[in-house]
Amino acid sequence: MSEKTRRPQVGVGVMIIRNGKLLMGKRLGKLGFGTYGWLGGHIEHGETMKECAIREVLEETGITVKHLEFLSANSAFIGDKHYIDLEFIATKFSGTPKVVEPEKVESWDWYSLDNLPKPLFPPCEMALRCYFEKVSHIR
Repeated sequence: MSEKTRRPQVGVGVMIIRNGKLLMGKRLGKLGFGTYGWLGGHIEHGETMKECAIREVLEETGITVKHLEFLSANSAFIGDKHYIDLEFIATKFSGTPKVVEPEKVESWDWYSLDNLPKPLFPPCEMALRCYFEKVSHIR
């Protein structure tokens, strides 16, 4: 595929926050291997952004999201991939996180917002900047 015909993909991520702590996992897939991030994935054909976010959280952790708030939209470059990255925050949910896709994440753990693990997955790092700076995009 030539550079002129390549198009960005749309990715959606969800920050799940409970009692000042953020749910994060160490990534095992080839995209972002060894970095820490939260839940997310690609929008499927015919799916809304929020439907995608809720589906991805359930598929990856077994958690049911009850309410989402928009956080940010950024252009993310990871290796040779280009994403339009849409991020949400969930503070209302039910269930206990479990590793449902062991080929994609090592474990799910709660981290204090002022002491997050490193290195961070680039889209999560940009979304956190938006969160702390109270802006809707970085680039």
